[in-house]
Amino acid sequence: MTLNNSKAIVNLKIRARAAIILYLTYLILAYAASIIKFPLLGISSTLWTVILTICFLIIILFPVVLKYQYVFYSDEGNDIVLRYFSTGVVAGNKNSVEINKRSFTGFRIEKEFFGFVQSLVLFQRLKEGVAKYPPIYLGALNRSQKQKLISSLTSYAPIMKD
Repeated sequence: MTLNNSKAIVNLKIRARAAIILYLTYLILAYAASIIKFPLLGISSTLWTVILTICFLIIILFPVVLKYQYVFYSDEGNDIVLRYFSTGVVAGNKNSVEINKRSFTGFRIEKEFFGFVQSLVLFQRLKEGVAKYPPIYLGALNRSQKQKLISSLTSYAPIMKD
């Protein structure tokens, strides 16, 4: 089985770029060119700017706060492969985890920020002991993708408790 959330990440990037373009357009039209005359709809320029700045920051910072990541998962062949990277304002390093199915010992789903931020932690048996991989954040996966990922991993090893 393979899955990835590239469509959600592309939509996220489009939304962020549209927000940047609209916010800059407002600033240019309102302040640099003075085309927009205030008060507009009975609201001053300062209040409009504050409202639009808050909306802009929410759109831009939402993926950062919820730690959205692009995730590619494949369990075809002898290995479990997970590729992922952060998708916030500045994209993070591209990471890849490849674990042989026979040495995969389990995984844990961790929740932070009142359950809004979920991460997947993988464990692999090595000669030196059990290796714990850094968390892979699942916020950008939809519910169906999360369920498929968890059921696929469960078929190779159990969910580990704290």
